[in-house]
Amino acid sequence: MVSAALVLGSMLVGTALGTQAAAAPAPDVSIAATTFADEFTGAAGTPVDGSKWNMEVGDNVNNHERQYYTNRTSNAALDGQGNLVITARRENPGNYNCWYGRCEYTSARLNTVGKFSQTYGRFETRLKMSHGQGMWPAFWMMGTTGGTWPNNGEIDVMENVGFEPNTVHGTIHGPGYSGSGGIGAAYTGPRFADGFHTFTLDWSPNLLIWYVDGQEYQRRTPADLGGRTWVFNDRPFFIILNLAVGGYWPGDPDASTPMPNTLVVDYVRVTDTPGGGGGGGGQITGLAGKCVDVAGANTANGTPVQLYDCNGTNAQRWTRSGNQLMALGKCLDVSGGGTANGTVVQLWDCNGTGAQQWAISGANDIVNIQANKCLDVTGNNSANGTRLQIWECTGAANQKWNAAV
Repeated sequence: MVSAALVLGSMLVGTALGTQAAAAPAPDVSIAATTFADEFTGAAGTPVDGSKWNMEVGDNVNNHERQYYTNRTSNAALDGQGNLVITARRENPGNYNCWYGRCEYTSARLNTVGKFSQTYGRFETRLKMSHGQGMWPAFWMMGTTGGTWPNNGEIDVMENVGFEPNTVHGTIHGPGYSGSGGIGAAYTGPRFADGFHTFTLDWSPNLLIWYVDGQEYQRRTPADLGGRTWVFNDRPFFIILNLAVGGYWPGDPDASTPMPNTLVVDYVRVTDTPGGGGGGGGQITGLAGKCVDVAGANTANGTPVQLYDCNGTNAQRWTRSGNQLMALGKCLDVSGGGTANGTVVQLWDCNGTGAQQWAISGANDIVNIQANKCLDVTGNNSANGTRLQIWECTGAANQKWNAAV
């Protein structure tokens, strides 16, 4: 943005994975670890956590934005309900001066410079968009090395301009492809100000993947640059979260623009391992650090899905396609489309039914949407071969999953 975000009951399978049990010792499989997280919990009116975020102060002549960024809680504060609220206001209480004269608006911009940066991983936010002509929210990243912009690199995980209420953009900027020449794509969906949505970037060497609500919509590799320099390998990036007002791209607010105007952020999370898409999918780990596994790596319809030691086989590599979770070319499925506690899950041909629709919540639950029940390890039993099922969500450890998909 320099110039142009399970409840399972219990039932043992009875037999462990024969092929896996007889296999060579399991490789050392990396499990995604959370490296940065802000859930924005705290009393209403509390400022952001200063150990995680810097509050920028000043205007932005580069983009010809209209706001003056402040460190006041009237522009960025917790709401007491687990959210950060960034508020743009039409005001100038401090007689601030901007590039165009006396500032007309205030807002907030947060960054993690000197407090957090990382190379590769999954970067995600869940937020409810601002709205209206001239509003410009963004969740993005900048390189910490490589010189000045754009040589250091910029990754825009999510940008929205108010005149496109149903569209978000993901873009990269670097030497020879910056500003309006950045390389990216748009995702068109619902009106993003009407509810919370999740915006995710998976970053691996030579690969960037963007998602909205778990739906992949863009991939970028060095091949997309036409010989220009890829600046997104082996370089830490820090995070920026802001709500701009006006600028070259969104244009200025007008009489129709609501003021005050808010960007409501549920969380920002980073893990050290990207999700599915880096070549074959990712693991889903849960109780005792074990994996969601297709018994015997069998692709037949009705094959049990169970808990098993993580071993890196394809029986444990899951990808996400919309609300479906897939392994071995088939879908995670609730047997018979059942919704009762204790209904087991299995592998089945993907068919788009409610039995195969899953949501991954911010609380690390995997929820069957049709049943409104959680993926659950039967009997809270961590033994290899324990069957997975659906069960009312309780928040227990046998329903918590780290889904790198």
